[in-house]
Amino acid sequence: MKATLCCPGRGRPREFDVDEALAAALRVFWSKGYEGASLSDLTEAMGITRPSLYAAFGNKEALFRKALDLYEREKLTYIAEALEAPTAREVAERLLRGAIASHASTSGPRGCLGVISSVACGGDAESIRTEVIKRRASSQEALVARFEQAKAEGDLPAHIDARGLTAYLVAIIQGITVQAGAGASCDALEGLVKTSLAMWPSA
Repeated sequence: MKATLCCPGRGRPREFDVDEALAAALRVFWSKGYEGASLSDLTEAMGITRPSLYAAFGNKEALFRKALDLYEREKLTYIAEALEAPTAREVAERLLRGAIASHASTSGPRGCLGVISSVACGGDAESIRTEVIKRRASSQEALVARFEQAKAEGDLPAHIDARGLTAYLVAIIQGITVQAGAGASCDALEGLVKTSLAMWPSA
C-alpha cells in the first residue's frame, strides 16, 4: 500500500510503501522493545521522516499497535492452528514447536515481541503493557476452553485443572521465547518440548 506525503521544502509529493515501512518498524520494536525503540531508530529503519510517520501511522504508540497486529498475523498464526489439533497433547506439542519455529528463527529478530515489550515497559508505557497483556489473556482463555473441552471428551483426566495446565504450558512457552531471545539453539529448545510432553497428563 502506497502513501503519498509532501516532502518539506519541495513542491512534489513523495511516495513510500506503508506496508514495507510497518514491517521495518516491527523489526525495530521486536529487536529493542517498545521503550528501547526511539523515534530516530524507527524513522531511519522505515526510511521516512517524523512528520511522515505521524501522518501515516499516528504517534509511536499507535505505530506499535499496528506493528503488533502485523506480528500476530505473521508470527502467531500457529496458536490458532494448534487449537484445532484433535487432542490436548497435540495442541501442546504444536504450540511448543510453533513457538520454537517462530521465536528461534534465524530469518528475523529472536524472542517474542509481546514478552520483550511487556517486561521492559515502565510507567510511561503502561498502556502498551496493558495492551500486550490483554491480547495474551485472550489467547490463554481460548486455550483454557480447549482443555476444558478435552476433559469433557475424556481426552484429559477429569481432575486436571484446565487453567493450571494452561498456565504451565504458557510458562514453558515464555521460557522458550526468552531463551530463544538469548540465543539458544533449536536443538536445545527441542529438549524442553520433549521433557514437557513426557510429563503430559494422560486420560
